[in-house]
Parts: sequence; C-alpha cells; structure tokens
Amino acid sequence: MTDGNLLTDHPELYEARFPDPGRLAGRWAEDCLRRHGAGPRVLDMGCGTGRDAAHLHHAGRTVTAADLSEAMLAHARARHPGPAYVRADLRGFDLGRAAFDAVVCLDSSLLYCHTADQLDGFLSSCRRALSAGGLLVAEMRNGAYFLGRTDLLDTPAVHAFTWQGTAYRSTTTLTVDRTAQLLRRTRLWTSDDGAPPAEQRSAWRLLFPQELRHVLTTHGFEVLELHDGPGPRTEPPWRDGRLPGSTADADRLHVVARLSATR
Repeated sequence: MTDGNLLTDHPELYEARFPDPGRLAGRWAEDCLRRHGAGPRVLDMGCGTGRDAAHLHHAGRTVTAADLSEAMLAHARARHPGPAYVRADLRGFDLGRAAFDAVVCLDSSLLYCHTADQLDGFLSSCRRALSAGGLLVAEMRNGAYFLGRTDLLDTPAVHAFTWQGTAYRSTTTLTVDRTAQLLRRTRLWTSDDGAPPAEQRSAWRLLFPQELRHVLTTHGFEVLELHDGPGPRTEPPWRDGRLPGSTADADRLHVVARLSATR
C-alpha cells in the first residue's frame, strides 16, 4: 500500500484515465452560471488539473483555481494557463472577502469534507469569499442513492487504459461506512511496466439531498436547484440546452445555491 495517490500525484495519468475532450464539466458549470446570472469572478475550488477552470476562463470569466495538490497545480499552470492558480484547502480557506461572484466545486470535491465541522468550514469560507447574491455550483455523488441499493457496491469496477506505452489497470471497490456516513473507496493499481501493485484508499462524505438543503440554508444560501441530472457525469450526460430535472434519486447530485443578498 502507498501513502501517495497515483492519480493526483501524476496529473497526466489522471487526464488519461478521465479524458474530457469536450470539457463537459466546464460547459455544464458555465451553463449554470449563465442561467442564474453570475458575475464574472469565479473560484474553482478543488480544481484538479485545471481543465474546467481553463474552460471558464476561455468563456470570459476571471478565474481563480484552488487545489491542495501541488502536483495538480503545477500541471494546471503549465498545461491549462489562464486562471490564477493557488493552493488552498476547501475545508477552510480565505482568498479575500467578497472577492468572487461564484464558487464552483465539481466532481465530488465537496465530499472530501468528511465531518460536519469540515462542511461548515467549507460553507463558511464560501460565504466569506462570495459577494452578496453570489452563487455556489456543486456536483457530487448522491448519498441517497445508496439507501437500499448495492449495485455500485457488489462488484468491483475494473478500468484499463494505456498511457505513454504502459498499460494500466485499476480495480475499484466501494463500501459504505454507515457510522461515519462515508463512501470508502479502495483502488488497486497494476501496470505492465514491472512496478509493484499499489493499493490506495480514499473516502467521500455521503450527503443526502434534504441534509444538503438544510445545511446550505443554515449558512445563508437559497437553494435554486437540487437534482440528480442531467449533469456531466450522469447517464445520459448533460448536453447544451438541457434543463435540470426535478428528482434526486440517481447516483449524482447537482446543486446551485445563491448567497443571501444581505450577507
């Protein structure tokens, strides 16, 4: 087992494993921002390799992109220029009061807030960072999907791909830790380059739709959208012109919330 993370430590490998040539996640986020009239200053929190932040930048936004991984930030600065990249922890950050018109948090990044205190830290930081009436746009796994369903838990998911001439294979197993309200992930990596297998572990907080609505309201946000799709990781995926649905039953959750105009 390794203490590192093969994907976040090697951003090029991350992009090879999760290709997004059409910038679907960035386009979805930009659509949300436009539909709700967000101002130009955007914070992409948990920006990863910077692909979505760069898309928002090219759409005309003034983008600051933040992540905790120095490797991801270095890759983003080199490969996806345009945004200002900074190191920050989404569980508690201060990048200026009322410095942004929107905070974007995609691909379950919000769910790395494993405890109530960490989630409060994220939302308090967003409240400080946003101007009055600013938007929070987030996309994540849906905790409610795992109520009585085991289809994503029963069978390990296997993915194989080739990057720079090396064949990689990942076997991912998900388990629910009900006591901690976490979805735990174990991923075993193997490759044909002679490297020993690497086992890596991570977890996401399982948030339920009404729980998320409540905590957002408590922090001064009005929930404008809360639904299970369409979105960038749904099946079928979101496409230009598709409006949000009205259910919250599938395995992804999408939220758009507006900070009170009175702050």
